Amino acid sequence: MTLQERIRDPYLAQLFKAVLSLKTPEDCEAFFEDVCTVNEIKSMSQRLEVARLLDSGENYATIEKKTGASSTTVSRVNRCLNYGADGYVYVLKELKGGEESK
Repeated sequence: MTLQERIRDPYLAQLFKAVLSLKTPEDCEAFFEDVCTVNEIKSMSQRLEVARLLDSGENYATIEKKTGASSTTVSRVNRCLNYGADGYVYVLKELKGGEESK
């Protein structure tokens, strides 16, 4: 079941299209600043860093210390990395320049 099927939000496709239209880091910063709260942006960036550290083989305790993320957050991100929709896997591969992750 897709995200759109699970949350049944008619505006979700529009949001994804908007994100895909962003061309530069500055475009992204401006868009996310307008759309999200500072805490939402910080949470998303923290989860991505947790995913990156998990992918690089770091243990939970080290990740919690480096990022300030709770063990629950680290566990949830790990679950998504291993059993999720492969969003983190794709993004981490792209951030590494196309190399395979995990």
